[in-house]
Amino acid sequence: MSPKNLRECAQTNVPTDAKPLQVIVMGTPDFAVHTLQAVAGAGHDIVAVYSRAPAPAGRGMALRLSPVHKTAEALGLTVLTPKTLRTAEEAERFAAFRADVAVVVAYGMILPKTILDMPRLACLNLHASLLPRWRGAAPIQRAIMSGDRETGIAVMKMAEGLDTGPVGMVEHVAIGPDITAGELHDELAVRGAQLMVKALAALAQDKLIFTEQSGDGVLYAKKIGNEDSRIDWSQSNRQVHDLIRGLSPFPGAYAMFDFGKGPERVKMVQSVCVDGAGEAGALLDAQLTVGCGQGAVRILTLQRAGSKPMPAADFLRGMPLVPPQRFL
Repeated sequence: MSPKNLRECAQTNVPTDAKPLQVIVMGTPDFAVHTLQAVAGAGHDIVAVYSRAPAPAGRGMALRLSPVHKTAEALGLTVLTPKTLRTAEEAERFAAFRADVAVVVAYGMILPKTILDMPRLACLNLHASLLPRWRGAAPIQRAIMSGDRETGIAVMKMAEGLDTGPVGMVEHVAIGPDITAGELHDELAVRGAQLMVKALAALAQDKLIFTEQSGDGVLYAKKIGNEDSRIDWSQSNRQVHDLIRGLSPFPGAYAMFDFGKGPERVKMVQSVCVDGAGEAGALLDAQLTVGCGQGAVRILTLQRAGSKPMPAADFLRGMPLVPPQRFL
């Protein structure tokens, strides 16, 4: 969705009697860009944008601005990139903005209590799950990897604990059986931006009601590690498929395969569950159908180390894989 369309969408959700707020937006990746654009488009006064400091990237290791940083500069907004918020100097600088509310979306830094208490009304966080399920760093991936059929987006009043604050608004979102983490990420980013604009409108009118999270059903979405990404072909085809789509496009579920020079990593980008039976990890045909502990999956897109993702049909034209070869 274009920035113009996001602004128009945001404006249609703001009651005409809602007062503009003095807002600090804190975010870093693409997911947070939608909210920054929507809050700006809704007519609020963004007094500052906080983002992670530019990081070296690419062959030349030049400093690269975060997506939020670049968007904020394009909007003519003040951007701050402190390495910590725990110093007295940073606390004074934050307080000087006299913000009504801080909007935090995937910022990537922990806010100390001194910062959480500074905005006049609240620090609001946009979190991509149905809290208290999937608190933490990777809620989108973990929901898909676990086979959840539903997730959501929540606006939460921030507290010192990890995603433990009371929830003010929530929207439920179905998880289709074949949707990837990348596709769900994009949908939740747009819906979340719209929800945050609604929450700010309600907050401005003292109509945003917060409900404490239940102590039941708490799950933590820990950061994805290498140990989470390797495919266990002894699992059912549904579990293997959920892992592949839950880690697509990044960081990617992988298996090892010997193309003739020893085992190398191959990422599975897209798959589908199919009928079939055979040894776990073994190729069942010449169309990249792989046996699982129960059923089989057909790999539709894959990526060999050092190459770009490629449709299976194109991959097989250059590198035929047939039974009894197998993935490890």
